[in-house]
Amino acid sequence: MKHAFSPDEEAFTTLDSSQQFLTEGVTRTQALIIKRAVELAWKIRSVESVYPDVLYVAAQLKNMRADTPILVSALLGSDVASEEYPIEFVHEHFGQEIAVLTEGVRWLNELTISETFSSGNQAETLRRMVLSMVKDVRVVLVKLAFRTQKLYVLAKSDSSSAYSVAQETLTIYAPLANRLGLGQLKWELEDVAFRIVEPDSYKRIAKALEENRSARELYIADFVADLSHRIESHGIRCSSVFGRPKHIYSIWKKMREKRIEFRDLFDVRAVRVLVDDIQHCYSVLGVAHSIWQPISREFDDYIANPKANGYRSLHTAVIGPMGKAVEIQIRTKEMDDDAENGVAAHWAYKEGSEVDPNLQQGINALRQLLEDNDDEQLVEGFSQQLGSERVYVYTPKGEVIDLNNGSTPLDFAYQIHSEIGHRCRGAKVNGRIVALTYPLHSGDQVEILTTNEPGPSRDWLNRSLGYITSSRARAKVRAWFNQQDHDQHVADGRSILDRELKRFKASELSIEELGKKLKFEKTTDLYAAIGRNEVSVAQIIGAIDKLTDPSETLFEPVLRPERAPQEANGIHVRGVGNLLTSIAPCCHPVPPDTIVGFITRGKGVTIHRADCSNMLNLRESECERLIDVSWGDDVSGRYHVEIYIRAIDRHGLLRDVSTTLSTLDVDVVSVNTQSNKIMQTADMRIGLHIANRGALSVAIDKIRQLRNVQDVERVS
Repeated sequence: MKHAFSPDEEAFTTLDSSQQFLTEGVTRTQALIIKRAVELAWKIRSVESVYPDVLYVAAQLKNMRADTPILVSALLGSDVASEEYPIEFVHEHFGQEIAVLTEGVRWLNELTISETFSSGNQAETLRRMVLSMVKDVRVVLVKLAFRTQKLYVLAKSDSSSAYSVAQETLTIYAPLANRLGLGQLKWELEDVAFRIVEPDSYKRIAKALEENRSARELYIADFVADLSHRIESHGIRCSSVFGRPKHIYSIWKKMREKRIEFRDLFDVRAVRVLVDDIQHCYSVLGVAHSIWQPISREFDDYIANPKANGYRSLHTAVIGPMGKAVEIQIRTKEMDDDAENGVAAHWAYKEGSEVDPNLQQGINALRQLLEDNDDEQLVEGFSQQLGSERVYVYTPKGEVIDLNNGSTPLDFAYQIHSEIGHRCRGAKVNGRIVALTYPLHSGDQVEILTTNEPGPSRDWLNRSLGYITSSRARAKVRAWFNQQDHDQHVADGRSILDRELKRFKASELSIEELGKKLKFEKTTDLYAAIGRNEVSVAQIIGAIDKLTDPSETLFEPVLRPERAPQEANGIHVRGVGNLLTSIAPCCHPVPPDTIVGFITRGKGVTIHRADCSNMLNLRESECERLIDVSWGDDVSGRYHVEIYIRAIDRHGLLRDVSTTLSTLDVDVVSVNTQSNKIMQTADMRIGLHIANRGALSVAIDKIRQLRNVQDVERVS
């Protein structure tokens, strides 16, 4: 598949042709500098090298309209060049600016490529990338170009590091290109890396695109001609209307996210319209919607509400001729330039210019991540910061707060200030009290309700409960607990460990051996880590399993009478005795969920979770039927919940999930599994009867440890 930045090899067959290509359109002085750098690069060039060809890297940057210092730093930024031409040599022959840029490029290129893809490797890459961005974003741009050409080299080789490099590209480099607004570079990085990571999926989609290409191109040509004529007849000044290629990786992602086949994708047919000004963008939108029926759910106005990386455009989809859906993007030429080339469209570091505010905001957000010393937290935070979707909410004073998509009121509170988060006890969104797990949406006004004494809950650190989505907020909660009295942590940890050992009938197990298995030299350090929630119950269970004779049965069968899952036992209704109670089937509360009672007509009181959507959306006249209830000390019985599992499909997956659950204090009552053979994914919805939320948490933690499992969450 030919990409926009694939090098034209004929342009670099000779020194003269290389100099001619890279000096086109520059001043005489700039041409002399570039020619000198090309000459130096040519002397050490090796077309058989495992390293990217710097001439191709420079050509890619040239196509992005890079300035002279960037081109020269690319030509002299390779590992080979750093040995042949020391930075003092570069400074002497090319000056201070180029020398500083070249040194930064070489520093990034020093990162060795590992055959394994670990948090430690990623974290070191991230730290260098972010530090370089803070100093001069152009260094990172050159590194992105080097990575693109590196992928082309690996795609043609049988290098053992190819898979790791491609994975790293999809995790770090492509999202970073997106954050910098480098649309063209982003999709090229994604497509080439995807071809290495998922060669079979890549070939299937490429084949499907090729099979229908002629008919699709003819359809788009007719659609473009019709739309162009209609626009012109309305007197709208339009620069161009053209078909837009869809990229294989984005097609694959959409197929996975929507769980659909290739034939069901509507936006394989896509058109872009470029106009002179913003007013004409909306005029063209009106014309398109007057001709064809719009698909309302597919409309997005990124002009009024730009993306975090500054991207602006109108997106719509219509039912075109023959009932086929077509995606239409409408933007000005300037918006298109920004979308394709990002910071490269107008270099932020040119003399006398100001740094683009969207770019600076992104750099500042990434710079804050360097405060996290933990490698996994740094990688997770980076992924969240570079996510394509952001949420913009307001404080009561009207200040805009930028959050990750899916953020909760607790994420908001910790974004404002650590103390606000620690003291948070409730939240109002748009004037209404909501649960702390409520997902915020753009435009929401959020007010945090606080108490005088700080004290976060340990439940906030439990990912399956959904209180916090931000790694940064989670780190602040963890830090708060870490600062508390060490003796209390030790006591809490000892209590938790004793409970687990008794549960597994492994009280005779040596704590010293268990500590060594979990890499703790002192038992007090082990207790403290458990008390601080740094060692999970799942990790304890895993260590006990390894130290216990596998022939021994760790769990005794629990015999209990059959009980209807909707029966509510041990629930106290304030001020009322002997009142019929039942568990609400809409939200399935489980001890110790926060609960509320709702007086029904003739059926007693139904028990709901406090954050149940039905309770949060009650009509005002029905609120009087809410009563206070609580779990009693004599809570017993089994409670129905459902969990959702997403995984990469493999042989024996359902068996492993069933075996794992059979060893825990849960009963499986229903299983619904759907497999997508094309996407090679499996989605499971499993109904369970459990005693309490702790048992559910253990079950979720254990399933998450199974091979190929991507996510597990409670859905009711």
